[in-house]
Amino acid sequence: MGFHAPNEIANLTAEHGEKKAKLPISSIMLLGFLGGAFISIGYLLDIRVTANLPEEWGTFNTLIGASVFPVGLVLIIIAGGELLTGNMMAVSMAFLTKRVSVWKLLNNWLWITIFNFIGALFVAYFFGQLAELTSQGVYLEKVVEIANGKLEESFLASVVSAIGCNWLVGLAVWLAYGAEDIGGKILAIWFPILALVAIGFQHVVANMFVIPAAIFSGYFSWSAFIGNFIPVFLGNAIGGFVFVSLFYRIAYKRTMENDRMKEGLRRRRK
Repeated sequence: MGFHAPNEIANLTAEHGEKKAKLPISSIMLLGFLGGAFISIGYLLDIRVTANLPEEWGTFNTLIGASVFPVGLVLIIIAGGELLTGNMMAVSMAFLTKRVSVWKLLNNWLWITIFNFIGALFVAYFFGQLAELTSQGVYLEKVVEIANGKLEESFLASVVSAIGCNWLVGLAVWLAYGAEDIGGKILAIWFPILALVAIGFQHVVANMFVIPAAIFSGYFSWSAFIGNFIPVFLGNAIGGFVFVSLFYRIAYKRTMENDRMKEGLRRRRK
């Protein structure tokens, strides 16, 4: 399996982020919808696999669910999709390397948030409610238990938890950019995402699925969802922007600029 060195991944991430920020709105709509839907399908899989497991297994149940959840990000990276938390890292690197403006960065985050939410709601309602995959029995109990755990956290705890989440999501995307084949990308994604789910960190797009799934079944309220969305969005933004993009931008600034100059010279010679 071929892979790139960390300083090379930094430049690749900036290139990916620039492309994401310059996508036409039609692509953002479709790919954003898919990103929200794919993450929700991963969460739905987690719930369907773990809800019937014996309670005596304890946290081993969480590990089993965490081991299947990464399918969502695998689909996004390999099949195609735009995910807010990944863009909070990749587009941030494009901004920090002056490839895109702050307006382009914020505009991308805004539209991807909207269409990730639509995709997550689609899965929560059509599969959760109409197909009755989360609206009955132990599956409903699992959804309510998870949503309640998310909503019970304080504002500060949610922010900090979300920072940890997107530190790992950002690294999963970062490592996937560093792999040169599909097998390597899947492995790069799998373990950081498994870790964040097993730990119990808060992911803004995953919450767009699980909390509305509980709301559609008559539990909690949309105001409670918004109260969770704000701190988790802020924490995810900090995790992706600061703990991945900014840290690596500072660490590899000189080598990134040298690599970019060399690439520019190569293109001129051609």
